[in-house]
Amino acid sequence: MTLLGMDFPWLSLLLLILPLGAVLTGMMPGREARWAALTTAVLVLVISLLVVVQFDPTQTGFQFMETTPWMPDLGIAYRLGVDGLSVLFLPFTALLFIGVILASWNAIRTLPRMYFALLLVLECTILGIFTSLDTILFFLFWEMTLLPLFFLISLWGSGANRRYAGVKYSLFMLAGGLPILVGFVVMAINNPGGMSFAYTDLLQNSREHGVQVTVFFLLLVGFGAKVPLFPLHTWLPVVAQEGPAGVVALLTGLKVGAYGLLRFALPLAPDAAREFQWVLVGLGMIGVLYGAVAALSQTSLRRMLAFSSLSHVGLVVLGIAAFSPQGIQGAVFQLLNFTLVAGGLFLITGFLHQRTGSTEILSLGGVAKSMPLLASFFFFLGLAGIGMPATSGFPAEFLLIVSILEVHTGAGLVVLFVVILGAAYFLNFYRKAFLGEAQHDIIRDAPDLKKRELAVLLVLVLLVLVFGFYPQGILDMTQASSQYWVTLMLPPGTTP
Repeated sequence: MTLLGMDFPWLSLLLLILPLGAVLTGMMPGREARWAALTTAVLVLVISLLVVVQFDPTQTGFQFMETTPWMPDLGIAYRLGVDGLSVLFLPFTALLFIGVILASWNAIRTLPRMYFALLLVLECTILGIFTSLDTILFFLFWEMTLLPLFFLISLWGSGANRRYAGVKYSLFMLAGGLPILVGFVVMAINNPGGMSFAYTDLLQNSREHGVQVTVFFLLLVGFGAKVPLFPLHTWLPVVAQEGPAGVVALLTGLKVGAYGLLRFALPLAPDAAREFQWVLVGLGMIGVLYGAVAALSQTSLRRMLAFSSLSHVGLVVLGIAAFSPQGIQGAVFQLLNFTLVAGGLFLITGFLHQRTGSTEILSLGGVAKSMPLLASFFFFLGLAGIGMPATSGFPAEFLLIVSILEVHTGAGLVVLFVVILGAAYFLNFYRKAFLGEAQHDIIRDAPDLKKRELAVLLVLVLLVLVFGFYPQGILDMTQASSQYWVTLMLPPGTTP
C-alpha cells in the first residue's frame, strides 16, 4: 500500500474527515468553528484533487475501489469507487462547499458552530452519494442528507415560512426515498447470481422485462423528486424563496437526483429505459419549457433562479435520454457547470439579500450603480447559464442540443426555442433589478463585494472561463466512461 497510490483508501478518508471536522466544529466557539469548518473543507478539496490527478480516464471501470463486508448474509457491503462519470464531482462539490462556508462567514450569527457543523455533515453525505457502489450504502447516504438539510432550512432560512419549507422539502424527499429503496430491493432479490446489492453485480446481470419496468419507474419517481422533474418540483421554489442562500446554492448546484438517474435508473433497467424513452423525453421537454415560461413571470430573484434551474435540469434529462456519448458527456458537463454557475448565482443572491433585506424586483433597481462588482459577476454568471460562448455553459449546452437533435428533432427545436426564452427572462430581470436609477436609500448606500466574497466569485468565474475555453479537460475525463455507459443501454447482442 503506497501513500499516494490508488491502493490507499482515499475515498474513505474523505468520508472520515468530514464527520470528524463536524464534531470539532460543533465543539468550538463561533469564530474558531468557522475556521475549523473551512480547514476541513479545504483539506477535502485537496484530497479530492489528489484522487482526480491519480485517476486514469482511459479506463472504463471503477477505480479507487474499497470493499469491506457489512451484512454479508444479505449481500450488503461497504463499497466505494469512482469512474469517469463521478470522479469530477468530488472536487467540484468540495469547492462549492468552501464557497458556501466563506459566503456564510458573517451572515450566520445564530448558532454558527451548529450551522457550519451541519454543512460538513451534508458534504459527507453528498460525497457518499457520488462514491457509493452498494445500493444500500447509497440509499443510506441519500437519506442522511435529510437531517442536516431540514435543520439548515428550518433554522437559518431567510423567509418567514422557512419551517414550512423545511418540512415540505423533507416530506418530498422521504416520499421519494421509499420507491428508491423498493427498487433496489427488487433488483437485489431478482439478481440471477443470488441476492446482491453490489452495483457492479447488478450492472452486469440481466433481469426479466417486468422486473426492469418496475425498477425503472420506481427509480424514476424516486430520483425525479430530487431532480426535480415536473410535477414533483413544487418544493424547489418554496425552498429557494425561504431557505438560506448558501443552502439553496448547494441544492441547485449539486443535482444528485439527475446523477441518480444517470447512475442507477437507466443502466440498471436498460430494456425498460429504451422502451419508455419517450417518457424521459416528455418529462425533459415539459421541464425545459415549463421552467423557462415560469421564470418569465417571476418577481423574485430567488424564484426566477429556481425555475431557471428547473428548465436547465430538464435539458440534462433530455441529454441522458438521448443514449449517446455526446448526450452523457453533455449531461455530466452541465451538472458540473451547475456547481459553478447556479451555485454562484445563488451565492450572489445571498450577498444581495444581506445588503438590501429583499430580492423582490420592487425592492431593487439601480444595483449596478452602488454595487458594480456584484452586478458584473451576476451578469457574467447569468450569461454562462444561458450558454454564452467562451463560458463553460456553451460546450455543455452544445453537446446536449446536438445529442437531442440527433434523436428527436422536435425536442431539439423546443430546446432551441427555450434558449431564447432563457435569454429573455434573464436579461429582462437583470434590466429591472440591476439597471436604472436606485429607488431606495438602502440600495444607494449598500456596499459592494467584500474581499472574502470577491475571492469566492473570482474562483468560480475563473473556472467558468477555463472550462469555456478548454472544455477538453472535462471531456477527456468523461469520454471512456460515457461510451461504456452507452454500451450498457444497447439491446442484448448489439455491438456499439
